[in-house]
Amino acid sequence: MLERDLERGLIEHLRSLILELGKGFAFVGSQYHLEVGGQDYYLDLLFYHLRLRCFVVIELKIEDFKPEFAGKMNFYLSAVDDQLRHKDDQPTIGIILCKGRNEVIVEYALRDTCKPMGVAHYQLSPALPPQLQQDLPTVEEFAREFPLMSIVKLRIEIERALRDFATANGFPPSRPTGLGIMLRELQRRGLAPASTQQFLDSIRVMNEAAHGVDVDPESAQRAVDVGTIFLKELGDRNARGEN
Repeated sequence: MLERDLERGLIEHLRSLILELGKGFAFVGSQYHLEVGGQDYYLDLLFYHLRLRCFVVIELKIEDFKPEFAGKMNFYLSAVDDQLRHKDDQPTIGIILCKGRNEVIVEYALRDTCKPMGVAHYQLSPALPPQLQQDLPTVEEFAREFPLMSIVKLRIEIERALRDFATANGFPPSRPTGLGIMLRELQRRGLAPASTQQFLDSIRVMNEAAHGVDVDPESAQRAVDVGTIFLKELGDRNARGEN
């Protein structure tokens, strides 16, 4: 299963979850393209909320919450407000889904309307204002689906990192290539990270999750742990320039 198929499946799953909640969301696009300052940016999901009268940006992360997630989300909110927001719309809302050590964390980024000195101020609000609580998804609603989404998201990031690593080492995939084939090519060239064999053993669980098959929590967590280690080792090799 290739990266673009996984990404499509993951976004479709999350899109369906949001729409099935029946809270007034209208789907605008996935991997929604914005151009800012001549550079390209892509939003995981973009919705318009019919009752709140505002755009809603949703980003999915597979790791613990980091302050830079809020910074990037705030940048997206500014871009959407500047490029897409109608003068009668409310400020755009951002939802960041990420995995804490023992729980799913949902952060709602709400853009302030106050702009002292011409610079927009933002706040990250873990407690939603009362008027938004009934119209936006809860942590519990997202948490029910997060294990499946996190596995698929991790697999996408690993496949993307492998393609970049292969290209940096002079053997870019000439056509869409499966994850297992790329891993075995790294092993053949002596470039595979130490955890490669463990990761190969966990691909089955990731593929099952990508196809919507129920995966038991223990297997899911083991696949995420192994995949996270593999991704870090691959990143370390890139950082050291092991070409």
